Amino acid sequence: MTKLSAATREKLLKVSTATLGTCLFKRGLRSQFMQNVQRLSKSTKNMVGEAYTLRYIPAREDLNGIEVFKDRSHPQRKAVDECPAGAVLVIDSRKDARAASAGGILVGRLMARGVAGVVTDGGFRDSAEIAELGICAYHQRPSAPTNLTHHHAIDINVPIGCGDAPVFPGDIIVGDADGVLVVPAHLAEELANEAFEMTVFEDFVTEEVKKGRTTMGLYPNTDPQTTVDFEAWRKKVGR
Repeated sequence: MTKLSAATREKLLKVSTATLGTCLFKRGLRSQFMQNVQRLSKSTKNMVGEAYTLRYIPAREDLNGIEVFKDRSHPQRKAVDECPAGAVLVIDSRKDARAASAGGILVGRLMARGVAGVVTDGGFRDSAEIAELGICAYHQRPSAPTNLTHHHAIDINVPIGCGDAPVFPGDIIVGDADGVLVVPAHLAEELANEAFEMTVFEDFVTEEVKKGRTTMGLYPNTDPQTTVDFEAWRKKVGR
């Protein structure tokens, strides 16, 4: 797995998924935002990390009894114990929250191991408990039944879909209050730099709008005077 540089990680923590989405759109990538995935706790900070994936398929009852957990190579348990520190465990639960993708104990284990976050397009059991843990966690909605009732863990660290977004192992997962976005690994540094610069400009625009300035020619920047004003503002505030 390619590791993010500290500088790129820091920049991605300071930009929004909305801004990154615009950067991706400029490159023709329109399906990188996960649909119907939301953050459990408003108090957690933004999330950035390399994707480590777990894939579920529909459960087949004769192969998916409680005894499967005796197997130490069971993909769900193996993923929890092997997802690298700083990475994000991304779970393909087929957009089905009828059974939990994981619960408070397993997510607690991920937190103890230094994982940056966990995302599923299904649901978590113990969702209130997970929200109190402090780890970045995203799901569709709470789910009490064990994952075995509908889901069969089949693969780890393979390409998956999560919330209709394609996720390849090592892709960069960025989460904020709006949701979760997937940045192809080879674009991470380039997009981090571009989104960081866009964020500085948008902060300038926000200040100007609050002063009563029209957005015409300001946002997007189609007026040469906007560039002049922005550079003067940037010099003034040291950004």
